[in-house]
Amino acid sequence: MRESLRRLAGSGSTSEEGMARAGNDTKRVRVQLLDGEYISVDVDRKARGSDLLDRICDDLDIVERDYFGVVRANHTDRIWLDMERTLAKTFRNEPWEVRFVVKFYPPEPSELRDDNTRYQLGLAVRNDIMEGRLTCSYITHALLASYILQCELGDREARVSAAQLSAHRALPQHALTSDVEDKVDELYRKHKGQTPAEAELNYLENAKKLSLYGAELHRAKDSEDVDIALAVCWRGIAVLRDMVVMNRFPWTKIIKISYKKRVFTLRLRAGECDNWHTCLSFRLPATRACKNLWRCSVEHHIFFRREGPVLVERVSGFPRLGSRRVSCRRTLRQLRADCAQPHLVL
Repeated sequence: MRESLRRLAGSGSTSEEGMARAGNDTKRVRVQLLDGEYISVDVDRKARGSDLLDRICDDLDIVERDYFGVVRANHTDRIWLDMERTLAKTFRNEPWEVRFVVKFYPPEPSELRDDNTRYQLGLAVRNDIMEGRLTCSYITHALLASYILQCELGDREARVSAAQLSAHRALPQHALTSDVEDKVDELYRKHKGQTPAEAELNYLENAKKLSLYGAELHRAKDSEDVDIALAVCWRGIAVLRDMVVMNRFPWTKIIKISYKKRVFTLRLRAGECDNWHTCLSFRLPATRACKNLWRCSVEHHIFFRREGPVLVERVSGFPRLGSRRVSCRRTLRQLRADCAQPHLVL
């Protein structure tokens, strides 16, 4: 499976001759995959973001495609493609370049029924660790690295080296010390006999326990003008200071998510000893960043908490400040129901 992905990335998904025959209504999109390779996908100019995502997933043989999303390339922050917006309106005169990423990280990786989905999720978690979005202790770094080596190299035959760890992107550079290297070698030895699939699943089962697993980070300031980050994930929304979780608000406690210009507001359910709801406000660097945080929060709430997708309507009587549309085609509950369907006895 992994070899087929490398061949696909090296050859591209379509030929230059096919592109020429397609005419002006077809556009070539350059897609960066989670393993760092690139493929090219030809789509109609009137195609929507969901059509592009489906084309990429078709090329990669991914069945559970609702966990994934597409972000604009050449942007520091993650700018998600609107699944219902046409690609011609999204890119206009910009180069049609995107990155294929995991948008909704499943809380239980063992429930995934598609091996390709699990493999792509493992690549996404590894990228999060290597790029500093997902932090962990040195012991956890060593454990995760040992599973990567078992998955890619099989049973240990010689002592683990720093060059080996770097070549397989098993550890970020700041965690690559002699003590961690020794710990990786010790743990790697204990995984003897595990198949690549078993090691891959064990890697994800340990990664899901990290506090920032699957979190999308947004820079902000609190009411005291202190730099913080708001992390949105399947659990809810967390407040981080210096990458340390200071507070966490689960979805069950949040009753309203709103924004106005640069101010993002959470309305929290009253506690057992409180008589009023609590409102917390945070200031974002720009209005667009605030809107992106609002959309990210609403989409995560819909995906992980609702029975099915819902339409987010704008409030009547107020001016329309940009699109209120969110991109969530199916929810986690619907995906789980689909997974359970073949096991039903008729």
